[in-house]
Amino acid sequence: MDLDKLDKQLTAIVEKRIELSGMDYSNERYDDLEEELHDLEDDFNEAYEAEFEVQLEKIHEKLQSDTDILLPTAYLANTYKPLLPDARGIVSYEVSGYQGVPIESEQFENMDVRIVLIPNPARFVMLVSGKQMKDLWRSR
Repeated sequence: MDLDKLDKQLTAIVEKRIELSGMDYSNERYDDLEEELHDLEDDFNEAYEAEFEVQLEKIHEKLQSDTDILLPTAYLANTYKPLLPDARGIVSYEVSGYQGVPIESEQFENMDVRIVLIPNPARFVMLVSGKQMKDLWRSR
């Protein structure tokens, strides 16, 4: 898996989502931007579905969850908060709130547990009750 390409594609999707979320439906660019986003997401799923399925199976096994594994883009958050760029100028992101894919696990009974995909570096993160807790898988 080309990790640089993965992060670039994932970042492009996240940036497009951020741009789209700041736009009103009446904006003349909204439909075009939404179409671009769907194309990026389709390409991403095609490129990484098989590889991410393996990682997600390991995550579900570790969390003792029998929740269905979905397409990679299902794990994207609706909103991302950009962080300050690192020394290389790369912006990372964080997520909070009730976003991502909910999972059920006896380890976390009566808790809202979700898995979300975040770029730079690409990682699946566990959110518990809306708070980012820990990385479940990290590309680097």
